[in-house]
Parts: sequence; C-alpha cells; structure tokens
Amino acid sequence: MPPPTAAVALRGLSKRFGDKVAVDGIDLDVPTGCFFGLVGPNGAGKTTTLRMVTGLLRPDAGEIVVDGLDVRHHATAVKARIGVLPEDLLLFERLTGTELLTYTGLLRGLAPDLVDDRATELLEVLGLADDAATLVVDYSHGMRKKIALAAALLHAPRVLFLDEPFEAIDPVSSRVIRSVLEGAIGRGATVVLSSHVMELVERLCTQVAVMHAGRVVATGPIDDVRGAVSLEDAFVELVGARDLDRGVLGWYGPSSG
Repeated sequence: MPPPTAAVALRGLSKRFGDKVAVDGIDLDVPTGCFFGLVGPNGAGKTTTLRMVTGLLRPDAGEIVVDGLDVRHHATAVKARIGVLPEDLLLFERLTGTELLTYTGLLRGLAPDLVDDRATELLEVLGLADDAATLVVDYSHGMRKKIALAAALLHAPRVLFLDEPFEAIDPVSSRVIRSVLEGAIGRGATVVLSSHVMELVERLCTQVAVMHAGRVVATGPIDDVRGAVSLEDAFVELVGARDLDRGVLGWYGPSSG
C-alpha cells in the first residue's frame, strides 16, 4: 500500500515496446509538497514513466496512485488535479497565447472571469504579455515552453509534472519559473521534474530518483543519494558511466593537422 503522505505512488509499474523493456516493474513514492527530481540517461525510462503516470500512455502492469486516487479507476478526477508540461510540445499553434490559455481554462471548467484573470497574470509573470496576441506558431521554442507551462499552471494543479521544463529558457525566465514553482510548493503543491541537468536538479530538488535501464537504482532525499559528492558524480557512478581517457580523439585539435 502507498504511504498516505505520497503525492505519487508507483507499484510494479512496467512498460514494454516490442522486445524492449522501457520501464521494468518500478516502485516509487513522491512525498507530498516536495520538489522531486527524476533523473537518468537517455533511454532510462523517465519520459515513459511520466507518460504513464499522467495518463498519456497505458502501462502493461502496475499500480499508479496520484493524490490518493488510482489512475486506472479515476482517470478523469486525476487529470483534474494534475498539470503536465510534456517533452513534446503539441500546442494549438493557430491560437494566440491568450486564446490558448482561455481555451485551456474553459476546457478545465474554470469560470471565464477566473480564466481571464489567471491568464493575464501568467502571461505577465512569464514574460509573454507583449506576445499575448501573437499566434503560437510564431513563438520561439522558449516561448512555446513558457506558454505550455502557463497552460499547465492555469488550474492550480495539486501535482505538477514537468519534462525538461528549462530547456531553451533564458536565465531570467528560468529564475522566474523557479520562483513560481517554489511558491507553489510552499502552498502545498508537489512538483515532479525530469531533467538531464544535474546542477539544476541538485539546486532545486529536495528528493530525487535515479533511473537506469528502466529501473530505479536510487531514491530518497537528495543529500542521501549524492552522499559526499556532487549529484552528477553520484549519478555517473550509479548508472555505470565511464570516464574517457584524455587520449581519445587525440587527432582532433589545432596542432593535429
């Protein structure tokens, strides 16, 4: 049974694509009210796990409980309580920024006046106010990331899932987004962040899980997982990565010609 304090609890979660096992029977608990980092090398199963947890992909086996509800039996109720920023940004590109947020809010069942107020505030906070009337198709990748984040935040979700949220985001916007997320956690929300940037996870997260080859190889408070070294060093040791000899590709360099 998942602990009552878990915002997300996974038991025996598995997913296979043909002969490839993407997620291999993982157990994982995400405590409520924390900033949780999910890290791992490419192909570790992070994105597949997040897609199953958020209802975007059907698992082959296992149990998923989010905010106390079994995703299999209460999918609609769970989706009302979560916000998702996926790795692949599939947006309605022929809407303006304002229209996209309005559509999202009304689809969520929010009152029109509340949608207007929240959309205006989110556009301002995330630095998109000047482009609110611009079609999303004309947004840069960083702007698309921010409008997708705004859409995920609009209904004040209890659990927020973010897959590489800071990719292509400038330093000023990154600081603003961090402040927004930390404020949400301070008010009781839970944020699950998947990222390849160890320094970012180490700076933001209080809890972390390291995935490798579809399995969770370490999880817990970030200080316990990294020990006396940096999270990057602990991560490299956990996933069995190797350091390259300095002589590798020795033919490359100005003096090699």
